[in-house]
Amino acid sequence: MTTISTSYLDPESLAKLQGLELRARYIVEGFQSGRHRSSHRGQSVEFTEHREYTTGDDLRYVDWKVFGKTDKVYLKQFEAETNLVCYLLVDISESMLYQSDPKQLSKLEYAQCLAAAMAYVVLRQRDSVSLATFDDQLRELIRESANPASLHQLVHLMASAEANQKSDLGKVLHEASSRFQRPGVVVVISDFLGDVDALLLGLKHLRYQRHEVVLLQVLDPAETDFQFDSPTRFEGLEALPDVLVQPRAIRQAYLAALAEFLKRIEAGCRSLQADYFRVRTDEAMDRVLQQVLRK
Repeated sequence: MTTISTSYLDPESLAKLQGLELRARYIVEGFQSGRHRSSHRGQSVEFTEHREYTTGDDLRYVDWKVFGKTDKVYLKQFEAETNLVCYLLVDISESMLYQSDPKQLSKLEYAQCLAAAMAYVVLRQRDSVSLATFDDQLRELIRESANPASLHQLVHLMASAEANQKSDLGKVLHEASSRFQRPGVVVVISDFLGDVDALLLGLKHLRYQRHEVVLLQVLDPAETDFQFDSPTRFEGLEALPDVLVQPRAIRQAYLAALAEFLKRIEAGCRSLQADYFRVRTDEAMDRVLQQVLRK
């Protein structure tokens, strides 16, 4: 494929592109991943690389020489190992429609682009990907597949999703834990605007099922900076009422409450050994994707 200049990978430029699959291709071409050399690794043939130990892994494959040098536990990986399964969970609740700048992507569009790009990378490496959309429940679920043709199905599902319901992350994650039978990497893409305790209980369930968990919290710049000056009417989403406020009068209190909210999510993820990334819809997605895959 033709190399794409990274100047075309900012959200404003992506917003001008028509079609989620095209946007995903542009994002992926903006960086070089090279995460692992083979999608079929196992304990029967040639050693290729290491990966970090996670609870429940077979200790027979610990590289004790590396442990002696680094005091960190790594497992040897081999060419015939079963391929990776990546479960993508995309929030389509009404709050994801927020978009402070019409020239940029909404939170939902940004989340869809990230999910499509990640699916693109996973399938290109001949690993398996599954996709589910959710609000207050799992709405649609595409079972895991390593067939590159399944990208069209994933994109169509996201592009046709209707965002008009409340979210219930705790309930959704418990349901996902029971539906995702094979341990893999669960990537949850959402604004996570809800009950933090319920969210963390759901994440705990996923970790108990031996899934690796990655949270991508997508927020609009206006939500993180609150740069409003004149009296503003905020439209209620997810059945909440509209509110007319003087932004200058509440800005400090809002930012303090937001900081505490984000701190609780980040601390909870750290305690559960779940990876957490906070991204804004004005952030270049190739860099976000690169950070996640490197981790």
